[in-house]
Amino acid sequence: MTYQPPVRDYTFVLKDLLQLERYANLPAFADASIDVVEQILEEAARFTGEVLAPLNSVGDKEGCHWSPDFTVTTPKGFKEAYKQLVEGGWPGLGSEQAYGGQGLPHVVNLAFSEMSSAANMAFSMYPGLTHGAYSAILAGGSQAQKDLYLPKLASFEWGGTMNLTEPHCGTDLGLLRTKAVPQGDGSYKISGQKIWISGGEQDLTDNIVHLVLARIEGAPAGTRGISLFIVPKFIPDADGNPGERNSVKCLGLEEKMGIHGNATCVISHEEATGWLIGEENRGLSIMFVMMNEARLGVGMQGLAQAEAAYQAAAAFAKDRLQGRSLTGPKNPDGPADPIIVHPDIRRMLMDARAIIEGGRAFLFWTALHGDLAHASPDEAVQQKGRDYMALMTPVLKGFLTDKGFQVCSDAMQAHGGAGYTEHFPVSQYLRDVRIALIYEGTNGIQALDLVGRKLAADGGRGVMSFFAEVDAFIEAAAAEEMKPFTAPLAAAKAELQEATLWLMQNGLANPDNAGAASTDYLHLFGLTALAYMWALMAQTAQAKIAAGETDPIYAEKLAVGRYYMQRVLPETSSHLAKLKTGAELMMALPAEAF
Repeated sequence: MTYQPPVRDYTFVLKDLLQLERYANLPAFADASIDVVEQILEEAARFTGEVLAPLNSVGDKEGCHWSPDFTVTTPKGFKEAYKQLVEGGWPGLGSEQAYGGQGLPHVVNLAFSEMSSAANMAFSMYPGLTHGAYSAILAGGSQAQKDLYLPKLASFEWGGTMNLTEPHCGTDLGLLRTKAVPQGDGSYKISGQKIWISGGEQDLTDNIVHLVLARIEGAPAGTRGISLFIVPKFIPDADGNPGERNSVKCLGLEEKMGIHGNATCVISHEEATGWLIGEENRGLSIMFVMMNEARLGVGMQGLAQAEAAYQAAAAFAKDRLQGRSLTGPKNPDGPADPIIVHPDIRRMLMDARAIIEGGRAFLFWTALHGDLAHASPDEAVQQKGRDYMALMTPVLKGFLTDKGFQVCSDAMQAHGGAGYTEHFPVSQYLRDVRIALIYEGTNGIQALDLVGRKLAADGGRGVMSFFAEVDAFIEAAAAEEMKPFTAPLAAAKAELQEATLWLMQNGLANPDNAGAASTDYLHLFGLTALAYMWALMAQTAQAKIAAGETDPIYAEKLAVGRYYMQRVLPETSSHLAKLKTGAELMMALPAEAF
């Protein structure tokens, strides 16, 4: 089977749970009536399901091709699909109307992005990075730079990349060596090599806009001396069209475990012409706009691949005949029962749904807060939106990719030996999703960011606000039918609060304690956040059923939600126990013992 976008679940989250129409009075939401959103979802499902999904296996098997003239050809069908993407107006969903976009809330665009990534992760990375470049220039570029580049990036006529990593320098960007030499006319000559550049060269767009981190001669050492530059593949002419070829070359492609349809390039800047974005030595703060957007996108990729893998596993489990049910035959006229009758297969499928549906709600809930940070006239709502976006971004990236990989692994397990072959799709989902745990900052880095920066930001205002919100919900949701959801949520929230206090008391005294606890803390946070989402979804579903709604999705939400609370959420206790052991056991052996 091929991936089928879960449109009904998107509708549940956007219409029933988040109630987007509550914000119709805000200009940013004026064009996002639920009728319009439902039409967008249906058409997005058609495009991603019918155009992109069939190319997923094609891209995996064929990969990209590098030529000695430093050009790259994408897999068969990608160019035609990209043309349909642009002609369909999909690139402009979340871009500003001033630059040719439709100006819809990001939470609506996120639904399309998830469908696109689930249908074809390698393909969707090309437009995904372009939108990140758009956002960075929007945040830090001059008006002239915005006028020149943003309409082309918003329409995806031009592609975008971010050039950070160097052969000797990954997360520790303070070590980068790429240099920028001012030319006296406002431009710079950029020289250096960048690696692992997704979409660094391709045949889909008329131009590629590289955003490059480099150090201007004489700049301070470390991250305080990093600047950001626009380095286009073709230098725009006086009319803003691609002109002279810049001295930017793709020296080759990486041979990767997955995402074969995306060109992962070694890029050489050989005195390439570039232009500074923002102020000298302040490039990292602008690039973080793109990186944070990318981190949310990577969390979404973990969720998307999990959804596609779950669908494949569920379809296989209903079709594959093997053994008999422990409680008697369920397919008495056949030689065996379908494997979906077996409890352990149900365990894997229910685990998947509990994580995917809870994770989708968490991702979209956070994205809505991000929209309100920009769109709400209420300063308190804006501040809360900014706080939540900062606090939740590392949790979403780390937790959803870790769990997404586990769902893909379980989906392979549900296929048995068939899953380990390339005749079935789950092998590709598992290989493709694995990169999501690594790039845009490994999940270990996300955990360190969470405990080292985000918890303490503004005196802990973000996490305290989240605790207060959960407490208020539990107090208000006092009905008896909500206790199977509120009681486990209260227990998990108490454990997260205990872990937070432990970090405050032990992390400052010995920073290794914070480092040793960080991954368990991130997972404890993610599990608790999903518990809150499941409680919110249960309350929504109960209200719909009480109002006479008969759509089976509401009963299913209650069943999966109860499963999450009783079968998945107890993992919080083990994470709390482990993180409270501190760093001593972890650091006991000398380095030479390994």
